[in-house]
Amino acid sequence: MPQVVLVQPEIPPNTGNIARTCAATSTPLHLVGPLGFSISDRYLKRAGLDYWPLVDLHYHENLPSFYNIQASLGGRLIGFSVRGNYDYSQWQYEPNDWLLFGCETAGLPPEVLQQCHQTLYIPMIQPKVRSLNLSVSTAIALFEALRQLNFYQD
Repeated sequence: MPQVVLVQPEIPPNTGNIARTCAATSTPLHLVGPLGFSISDRYLKRAGLDYWPLVDLHYHENLPSFYNIQASLGGRLIGFSVRGNYDYSQWQYEPNDWLLFGCETAGLPPEVLQQCHQTLYIPMIQPKVRSLNLSVSTAIALFEALRQLNFYQD
């Protein structure tokens, strides 16, 4: 099962929406601090509604602590960026991939992108749009990975 990683997210409703997507797909969610909000933030909880008990949530205080866990579990770090190298839909996902997304205002830091095995982008037709919303991007990427991996076949 791929895992979703949010590196230093800033906007509680985005994280709540992503948590809801992760709950719906039984996908582990990793939050890497520092966060731009408190885990108990009411906006975060409101966006995730009553699904928080269904979220396989992991909190990492910082990048080094996240990297330690990821290294012990294995798998590829796949970073998502508007400046990624490959179209997300053309990439071949593997079950143990870690899908990394950066904060809403700056994306993934350069030092994180350098640690990634590959960087992917989600194409947009309108060049004047800088990026998609974080929760939308996460859902697009996660559902493509799950589709490719046949996680929803009966």
